[in-house]
Amino acid sequence: MSLAGRAVAPEAVAAAREALARARTVVVFTGAGVSAESGVPTFRGAGGLWRTFKPEELATPVAFGRDPRLVWEWYGWRRAAVGRCRPNPAHLALARWMLARDGVTLVSQNVDDLHERAALEAAGGSEAARRAEPIRLHGSLFHDQCTRCTWRARSHGSVDATSVETLPHCPECGGLLRPDVVWFGEMLPVREVERAFAAAGAAEACLVIGTTGAVYPAAAVVHEAKAVGARVVVVDPGETEYDAVADVRLAGPAGQIVPQILP
Repeated sequence: MSLAGRAVAPEAVAAAREALARARTVVVFTGAGVSAESGVPTFRGAGGLWRTFKPEELATPVAFGRDPRLVWEWYGWRRAAVGRCRPNPAHLALARWMLARDGVTLVSQNVDDLHERAALEAAGGSEAARRAEPIRLHGSLFHDQCTRCTWRARSHGSVDATSVETLPHCPECGGLLRPDVVWFGEMLPVREVERAFAAAGAAEACLVIGTTGAVYPAAAVVHEAKAVGARVVVVDPGETEYDAVADVRLAGPAGQIVPQILP
């Protein structure tokens, strides 16, 4: 029987709740699986491709330099698709938990904005929502950055990819904007990586949700927490690279399990 086919044992739920309740500091590490129940499509889109292009052909600096209009068209489609999704019970439970206690740092590999929207909902739209926002290791679909200067900001507007002239441009210098995401061949943002590993290095517990742990260097966040003695709780319907180091393993959908284990 696969991991996903097994019922979650009550004792495993209890052990996870205890580990998280007793920890003064927790690092939460999320991947695509936490957003799966919200209907977020894979970045390859329906059928495995967007039009006739592979992601590796679009999500690169070279592709953007060659045809920024095409790349922005793809990201405009992704923004619209993700914009129709809503935070699921896992996002909301995490946000409420983070707002209710101190010492929790959320680190995400995702580029959707569902953690932020869950935080806003849980905080009733107040500034307190910032406490439950994630450290983003791979950037965000809903942020832009300038290709000429250091300007960057959130953006939820639609993208007009009719021509290069209609693409988003910097309000400061007029330079062409690009999605503020980490593309193939690019380094992860230094400040975010430092913050993530600092949180992991101080963690007494590590909650891993919806990631197989196959993408480095981001995946090393969990191993850093384990190395300093943090108890590792892994939530995922399938096998992961973290199963061997997990103190508590819960197999199943994040939206079903996460609300049960947060004390």
